[in-house]
Amino acid sequence: MSEQEIHPVLLCGGSGTRLWPLSRKSYPKQFSRLVGQESLFQASARRFSGPGFGAPVVVTASDFRFIVVEQLAASEIAPATILIEPEGRNTAPAILAAALSLKARVGEGLMLVAPSDHVIADDDGFRRAVQEAATAATAGRIVTFGIRPDRAETGYGWLELDEARAGVQPLKRFVEKPDAVTAATMLASGRHLWNAGIFLFSIDTILVAFAEYAPDMVDALRASVEGAEQDLGFTRLDAEPWSRVTEASIDYAVMEKAPNLSVVPYEGVWSDLGGWEAVWRESPGDHKGVVTSGLAHAIDCEDSLLRSESDRLQLVGIGLKDIIAVAMPDAVLVAHRDRAQDVKLAVAKLKSQGVLQAETFPRDHRPWGWFESLVVGPRFQVKRIVVQPGAALSLQSHHHRAEHWIVVEGT
Repeated sequence: MSEQEIHPVLLCGGSGTRLWPLSRKSYPKQFSRLVGQESLFQASARRFSGPGFGAPVVVTASDFRFIVVEQLAASEIAPATILIEPEGRNTAPAILAAALSLKARVGEGLMLVAPSDHVIADDDGFRRAVQEAATAATAGRIVTFGIRPDRAETGYGWLELDEARAGVQPLKRFVEKPDAVTAATMLASGRHLWNAGIFLFSIDTILVAFAEYAPDMVDALRASVEGAEQDLGFTRLDAEPWSRVTEASIDYAVMEKAPNLSVVPYEGVWSDLGGWEAVWRESPGDHKGVVTSGLAHAIDCEDSLLRSESDRLQLVGIGLKDIIAVAMPDAVLVAHRDRAQDVKLAVAKLKSQGVLQAETFPRDHRPWGWFESLVVGPRFQVKRIVVQPGAALSLQSHHHRAEHWIVVEGT
């Protein structure tokens, strides 16, 4: 393995709608406990921590900054550099901003760029794959990680190899999300992998690649990074130059054009949890394929997912087959597993009708903790407020309303 320290860059700004109602614009899937006892973001940060790894760089949106800090602290992960994007611009600007920030702060080293909402079952195995790739990355290669496919998946991009073998090797080309026939052909060939969207390269290598293939981004993003302001420990990128950057994925901006691409095939379990059907597939179920969590109960059910995300709501399924049922305190989803990808259509319809639950999560996170509205009526509201130990709320004065506070725990 290279002796250069690896700096994890966690991309944490997405808002997956296909996992509604648990994932919403105000609280997307990476912060939820979909599989296991940690959130996907916490598991990602822990996966790329320890010997050989530096403190993470997290690129996220302003709305999520306090959630990021809270979840990193709960996992006892080393303090991170948290870059706040003024607006979402896809992955290319986020990665370039992280590279420019790291260049100014540490000079040289390797960057491991990863989404924060993926499931990788074998953390040690994936770290070994990263170590295997480090020598090539140090030598100036841009290394991506391909997942050995087990089905003809049409929801992922694919990677084509020259030959089917293990170890670091040249990448022939990227393949867009295929139709079912093309996916089946690629699966049978043995020369194709799923594109995990995870990359390893040196800071200098990716900066040179951006200068060559996306030069229009470089000046604006350098100005955005240099003009960044510190705010409560966060780094807010300068909004004016950021607004001049075109939205683009890293695949489109750089990877599909660069000649120095390599790939490491990874044989372990991986999923981007792109929908409820994927959550069902990656979760341990009973002998009938039924997955339950929370206060959920299944009677004579098969191949179904039942989740209650409330400590007061009992969810019962009777005689269900191939069904997804997810109950939140303010919304319930029931769908056939074959239609799991259509959840985003439901979200779009709710949003068009002005339904608050389409995008807004019941809890609102703040620097001091969080609150949720329990009852809202004409001229009154009841909130549950949780203040973290040692934190404090601002003192406010109101002339046209009365507030009554009841401390139920703590002092």
